[in-house]
Amino acid sequence: MSRPTTRIMSDPAVLPEAGTSPKRRAIREAAAELFMAEGFGAVSMDAVARAAQVSKATLYAHFAGKEALFTDIIESHCTQMQAMMEGALPTRSPALEDALAELGRRWLEFLLLPRVRALHRVVISEGVRFPHLARGFYEAGPQTVRRWLAGWMARQQQAGRLRPDADPRLVADQFLALLRSDTFLRAVLGLPPEQPGGDVREAAAEAARAVARLYGAAVSPAADAAPDKAPD
Repeated sequence: MSRPTTRIMSDPAVLPEAGTSPKRRAIREAAAELFMAEGFGAVSMDAVARAAQVSKATLYAHFAGKEALFTDIIESHCTQMQAMMEGALPTRSPALEDALAELGRRWLEFLLLPRVRALHRVVISEGVRFPHLARGFYEAGPQTVRRWLAGWMARQQQAGRLRPDADPRLVADQFLALLRSDTFLRAVLGLPPEQPGGDVREAAAEAARAVARLYGAAVSPAADAAPDKAPD
Protein backbone atom coordinates (compact mmCIF):
# COMPACT_ATOMS: atom_id res chain seq x y z
CA MET A 1 0.00 0.00 0.00
CA SER A 2 1.41 3.38 -0.96
CA ARG A 3 1.93 6.01 1.66
CA PRO A 4 0.54 9.55 1.51
CA THR A 5 2.97 11.99 -0.06
CA THR A 6 1.81 14.96 1.99
CA ARG A 7 3.47 15.17 5.34
CA ILE A 8 1.60 16.44 8.38
CA MET A 9 3.97 19.31 9.10
CA SER A 10 3.96 20.47 5.49
CA ASP A 11 0.43 21.84 5.79
CA PRO A 12 0.54 25.60 6.49
CA ALA A 13 -2.33 25.23 8.93
CA VAL A 14 -0.18 23.11 11.24
CA LEU A 15 3.01 24.68 12.51
CA PRO A 16 5.75 23.01 14.58
CA GLU A 17 5.13 23.41 18.30
CA ALA A 18 7.46 25.67 20.21
CA GLY A 19 9.61 23.76 22.65
CA THR A 20 9.22 20.40 20.89
CA SER A 21 12.50 18.75 19.96
CA PRO A 22 13.21 18.09 16.27
CA LYS A 23 13.57 14.35 16.95
CA ARG A 24 10.18 14.19 18.65
CA ARG A 25 8.59 16.06 15.74
CA ALA A 26 10.29 13.71 13.25
CA ILE A 27 9.03 10.65 15.12
CA ARG A 28 5.52 12.05 15.33
CA GLU A 29 5.45 12.94 11.62
CA ALA A 30 6.81 9.57 10.50
CA ALA A 31 4.41 7.67 12.74
CA ALA A 32 1.41 9.65 11.53
CA GLU A 33 2.25 8.87 7.92
CA LEU A 34 2.58 5.17 8.73
CA PHE A 35 -0.67 5.07 10.70
CA MET A 36 -2.56 6.79 7.89
CA ALA A 37 -1.11 4.52 5.22
CA GLU A 38 -1.16 1.15 6.99
CA GLY A 39 -3.46 1.43 9.99
CA PHE A 40 -2.58 1.23 13.65
CA GLY A 41 -2.27 -2.53 14.08
CA ALA A 42 0.05 -3.05 11.12
CA VAL A 43 2.62 -0.48 12.24
CA SER A 44 5.44 -1.55 14.55
CA MET A 45 7.69 0.64 16.65
CA ASP A 46 10.60 -0.74 14.62
CA ALA A 47 8.96 0.64 11.46
CA VAL A 48 8.46 4.02 13.12
CA ALA A 49 12.11 4.16 14.16
CA ARG A 50 13.23 3.36 10.61
CA ALA A 51 10.89 5.91 9.03
CA ALA A 52 11.94 8.60 11.50
CA GLN A 53 15.63 7.64 11.13
CA VAL A 54 16.15 7.33 14.88
CA SER A 55 17.33 4.48 17.07
CA LYS A 56 14.86 2.39 19.04
CA ALA A 57 16.41 3.73 22.22
CA THR A 58 15.65 7.29 21.09
CA LEU A 59 12.12 6.32 20.08
CA TYR A 60 11.34 4.73 23.43
CA ALA A 61 12.94 7.62 25.28
CA HIS A 62 10.18 9.81 23.82
CA PHE A 63 7.23 7.37 23.69
CA ALA A 64 6.45 4.30 25.78
CA GLY A 65 4.58 2.59 22.94
CA LYS A 66 2.35 2.97 19.89
CA GLU A 67 -0.73 4.08 21.80
CA ALA A 68 1.21 6.80 23.60
CA LEU A 69 2.64 7.89 20.25
CA PHE A 70 -0.76 8.02 18.55
CA THR A 71 -2.25 9.93 21.49
CA ASP A 72 0.61 12.43 21.30
CA ILE A 73 -0.13 13.01 17.61
CA ILE A 74 -3.77 13.76 18.42
CA GLU A 75 -2.83 15.99 21.38
CA SER A 76 -0.47 17.95 19.14
CA HIS A 77 -3.20 18.52 16.57
CA CYS A 78 -5.67 19.48 19.28
CA THR A 79 -3.26 21.96 20.90
CA GLN A 80 -2.61 23.67 17.59
CA MET A 81 -6.31 23.73 16.73
CA GLN A 82 -7.08 25.49 20.02
CA ALA A 83 -4.35 28.04 19.36
CA MET A 84 -5.78 28.62 15.90
CA MET A 85 -9.30 29.08 17.28
CA GLU A 86 -8.14 31.42 20.04
CA GLY A 87 -6.15 33.45 17.52
CA ALA A 88 -9.30 33.90 15.43
CA LEU A 89 -10.93 36.04 18.11
CA PRO A 90 -10.03 39.68 18.74
CA THR A 91 -9.20 40.88 22.25
CA ARG A 92 -12.57 42.58 22.43
CA SER A 93 -15.21 40.09 21.38
CA PRO A 94 -17.73 40.57 18.59
CA ALA A 95 -21.35 39.54 19.10
CA LEU A 96 -21.84 35.98 20.34
CA GLU A 97 -23.22 34.77 17.00
CA ASP A 98 -20.32 36.26 15.03
CA ALA A 99 -17.75 34.79 17.40
CA LEU A 100 -19.39 31.36 17.25
CA ALA A 101 -19.56 31.47 13.46
CA GLU A 102 -15.82 32.17 13.26
CA LEU A 103 -14.96 29.51 15.84
CA GLY A 104 -17.16 27.00 14.07
CA ARG A 105 -15.65 27.76 10.68
CA ARG A 106 -12.10 27.34 11.97
CA TRP A 107 -12.99 24.12 13.80
CA LEU A 108 -14.70 22.59 10.78
CA GLU A 109 -11.91 23.58 8.40
CA PHE A 110 -9.39 21.91 10.70
CA LEU A 111 -11.53 18.82 11.24
CA LEU A 112 -11.96 18.37 7.49
CA LEU A 113 -8.26 18.51 6.63
CA PRO A 114 -7.36 15.29 4.78
CA ARG A 115 -4.77 14.21 7.37
CA VAL A 116 -7.15 14.83 10.29
CA ARG A 117 -9.87 12.79 8.60
CA ALA A 118 -7.33 10.05 7.86
CA LEU A 119 -6.32 9.77 11.52
CA HIS A 120 -9.97 9.78 12.51
CA ARG A 121 -10.59 6.85 10.15
CA VAL A 122 -7.73 4.94 11.79
CA VAL A 123 -9.47 5.22 15.16
CA ILE A 124 -12.89 4.30 13.78
CA SER A 125 -11.55 1.23 11.97
CA GLU A 126 -9.33 -0.07 14.77
CA GLY A 127 -10.83 1.31 17.97
CA VAL A 128 -12.67 -1.95 18.77
CA ARG A 129 -9.47 -3.99 18.49
CA PHE A 130 -7.47 -1.40 20.42
CA PRO A 131 -9.79 0.15 23.06
CA HIS A 132 -6.93 2.07 24.66
CA LEU A 133 -6.35 3.74 21.31
CA ALA A 134 -10.00 4.81 21.10
CA ARG A 135 -9.96 6.03 24.70
CA GLY A 136 -6.75 7.99 24.18
CA PHE A 137 -8.13 9.58 21.02
CA TYR A 138 -11.38 10.51 22.78
CA GLU A 139 -9.60 12.15 25.71
CA ALA A 140 -6.91 13.90 23.65
CA GLY A 141 -9.23 15.05 20.86
CA PRO A 142 -13.01 15.45 21.32
CA GLN A 143 -12.94 15.77 25.11
CA THR A 144 -10.17 18.36 25.06
CA VAL A 145 -12.04 20.46 22.50
CA ARG A 146 -15.25 20.09 24.50
CA ARG A 147 -13.59 21.28 27.72
CA TRP A 148 -11.95 24.22 25.96
CA LEU A 149 -15.22 25.30 24.34
CA ALA A 150 -17.16 24.90 27.60
CA GLY A 151 -14.62 27.19 29.27
CA TRP A 152 -15.01 29.71 26.47
CA MET A 153 -18.82 29.55 26.85
CA ALA A 154 -18.46 30.12 30.59
CA ARG A 155 -16.45 33.29 29.91
CA GLN A 156 -19.17 34.48 27.55
CA GLN A 157 -21.66 33.88 30.34
CA GLN A 158 -19.53 35.88 32.79
CA ALA A 159 -19.40 38.71 30.25
CA GLY A 160 -23.19 38.69 29.96
CA ARG A 161 -23.39 37.34 26.41
CA LEU A 162 -24.82 33.94 27.39
CA ARG A 163 -28.02 33.45 29.38
CA PRO A 164 -27.24 33.12 33.10
CA ASP A 165 -29.35 29.95 33.37
CA ALA A 166 -27.51 28.18 30.53
CA ASP A 167 -25.11 25.31 31.24
CA PRO A 168 -21.86 26.17 29.36
CA ARG A 169 -21.01 22.48 28.92
CA LEU A 170 -24.42 21.72 27.41
CA VAL A 171 -24.20 24.73 25.10
CA ALA A 172 -20.75 23.62 23.95
CA ASP A 173 -21.99 20.08 23.30
CA GLN A 174 -24.96 21.31 21.29
CA PHE A 175 -22.84 23.70 19.23
CA LEU A 176 -20.37 20.93 18.35
CA ALA A 177 -23.25 18.60 17.48
CA LEU A 178 -24.77 21.21 15.16
CA LEU A 179 -21.44 21.65 13.40
CA ARG A 180 -21.34 17.94 12.56
CA SER A 181 -23.94 18.49 9.88
CA ASP A 182 -24.27 17.17 6.33
CA THR A 183 -21.04 18.98 5.41
CA PHE A 184 -19.10 16.93 7.95
CA LEU A 185 -20.83 13.67 7.04
CA ARG A 186 -20.13 14.09 3.34
CA ALA A 187 -16.45 14.77 4.05
CA VAL A 188 -16.12 11.74 6.34
CA LEU A 189 -17.68 9.56 3.64
CA GLY A 190 -15.34 10.98 1.01
CA LEU A 191 -18.16 12.68 -0.92
CA PRO A 192 -17.57 16.07 -2.56
CA PRO A 193 -19.29 19.09 -1.01
CA GLU A 194 -22.55 20.22 -2.57
CA GLN A 195 -21.28 23.80 -2.73
CA PRO A 196 -17.45 23.85 -2.85
CA GLY A 197 -16.04 26.53 -0.55
CA GLY A 198 -19.38 27.60 0.89
CA ASP A 199 -20.50 24.55 2.86
CA VAL A 200 -18.20 25.03 5.84
CA ARG A 201 -18.94 28.73 6.26
CA GLU A 202 -22.69 28.16 5.92
CA ALA A 203 -22.71 25.21 8.34
CA ALA A 204 -20.82 27.28 10.93
CA ALA A 205 -23.13 30.26 10.45
CA GLU A 206 -26.25 28.13 10.87
CA ALA A 207 -24.92 26.47 14.04
CA ALA A 208 -23.90 29.84 15.48
CA ARG A 209 -27.31 31.34 14.69
CA ALA A 210 -29.15 28.51 16.39
CA VAL A 211 -27.04 28.65 19.57
CA ALA A 212 -27.21 32.45 19.77
CA ARG A 213 -31.00 32.37 19.46
CA LEU A 214 -31.36 29.65 22.08
CA TYR A 215 -28.85 30.87 24.62
CA GLY A 216 -27.76 34.39 23.74
CA ALA A 217 -28.41 37.18 26.24
CA ALA A 218 -28.94 40.87 25.68
CA VAL A 219 -25.52 42.52 26.06
CA SER A 220 -24.96 45.78 27.88
CA PRO A 221 -22.41 48.24 26.45
CA ALA A 222 -20.08 47.51 29.38
CA ALA A 223 -20.26 43.76 28.81
CA ASP A 224 -19.81 44.14 25.07
CA ALA A 225 -16.56 46.01 25.68
CA ALA A 226 -15.20 43.38 28.06
CA PRO A 227 -12.18 41.37 26.90
CA ASP A 228 -13.15 38.03 25.37
CA LYS A 229 -10.25 36.06 26.84
CA ALA A 230 -9.76 35.43 30.50
CA PRO A 231 -7.55 33.10 32.51
CA ASP A 232 -9.04 29.64 33.02
